[in-house]
Amino acid sequence: MSNDPAIRITRLPSGLTVVTETMPRVATVSLGAYVAAGTRHERAEENGVSHFLEHMAFKGTRRRAAAQIAEEIENVGGHLNAYTARERTAYYAKVLKEDAALATDIIADILQHSVFDAEEFERERGVILQEIGQANDTPDDLVFDRFQEAAFPGQPMGLPTLGTEETIRAMPREALIAFLRRHYAPERMVVAAAGAIEHDTFLDLVRRHFTDLPAGVAEPAAAARYMGGESREEDDLDQVHLVLGFPSVSFSDPAYYASLLLATLLGGGMSSRLFQEVREKRGLVYAISAFASPYDDAGLFGIYAGTGEKELAELVPVVVNELAAVQRAVTEEELQRAKAQVKASVLMALESTSARCEQLAHQLLTWGRVIPTEETVARIEGVTTEEVSALARRLFRARPTLAAIGPIARLPALDTLGDRLAA
Repeated sequence: MSNDPAIRITRLPSGLTVVTETMPRVATVSLGAYVAAGTRHERAEENGVSHFLEHMAFKGTRRRAAAQIAEEIENVGGHLNAYTARERTAYYAKVLKEDAALATDIIADILQHSVFDAEEFERERGVILQEIGQANDTPDDLVFDRFQEAAFPGQPMGLPTLGTEETIRAMPREALIAFLRRHYAPERMVVAAAGAIEHDTFLDLVRRHFTDLPAGVAEPAAAARYMGGESREEDDLDQVHLVLGFPSVSFSDPAYYASLLLATLLGGGMSSRLFQEVREKRGLVYAISAFASPYDDAGLFGIYAGTGEKELAELVPVVVNELAAVQRAVTEEELQRAKAQVKASVLMALESTSARCEQLAHQLLTWGRVIPTEETVARIEGVTTEEVSALARRLFRARPTLAAIGPIARLPALDTLGDRLAA
């Protein structure tokens, strides 16, 4: 439970969790249904089914044709959208406060009463194949899929969110219905709202409309097993797109906040170590960044860079040197700067009803409670320089994962990178 009186949570007898945050000074409401199911819950032969299902939710229900869904929300000036991630799928809307009932009705309708019309299904199959083709033509996106697959080979956590051309072409309509029945159980779902709405009002709407969710217990995801490895793809491009990464912490790990700060001070902005050393001092890249990607039971930490063929041989050792240096020491000055960046990101999000709605659902699905902002800020503030360096030693001495696309003849061998960081 949250100590904030503006935030209220109700768990219905079905297992469905309803959460609201009342924001009296705004005129809009953001609301959505967030499901603890995504790519990592898929079987290999149905890869892409959760994303396909998300697309088909907008393609007609028993009460509404596809065009009617779009028209009804846009007739009131609202927005309706969805996304699929590795562990979550979300269906959400933003409307004026007087249209919250309509938005709740539409989201409940598309989740529970989609008809998966055969003609719409084939049309959307073509749309998704085009989306995959576009992703394959975008190497700075594609390299992250290759990185994920190399880190978690042969398991659902390593599958691409969009699926592959082969799995999408072979996907039967029945696979979507079966996936929904297996994973869209009420106990794996949070319905959230933030903005100009009262909890009891929204609770009544949810009780009225969310009555036909699948019964039964949702299937758990297979445990994530980081393996590490590499994916090298020679291509005639102007740049090499490179991701170098390591196993990292889960959401429940005590070092979670340290991982966010480590990513920020290494590659989170123009003042970060990698940006200053690699781009500003040496001019080896146009873009370089670091990221921490926690999951429910695992995590990845990585560095992305886009560089020229000639600069590649110099870039990789410089990045490795920075990863070795941060294991030895972190200064109080750079840690405070990283803390300011992470805190600002947290606090600025509080000004958006959409971000607050998303945060409520994310925290309940991840930690089973809404974490007060003061607690989040305190945990960020409590991280020490030694904790960040200790985490760097823990992460960067593990077997690395490397993914690269482009003119990669000068890319060093993976084993040499691991040996230098473990020394």
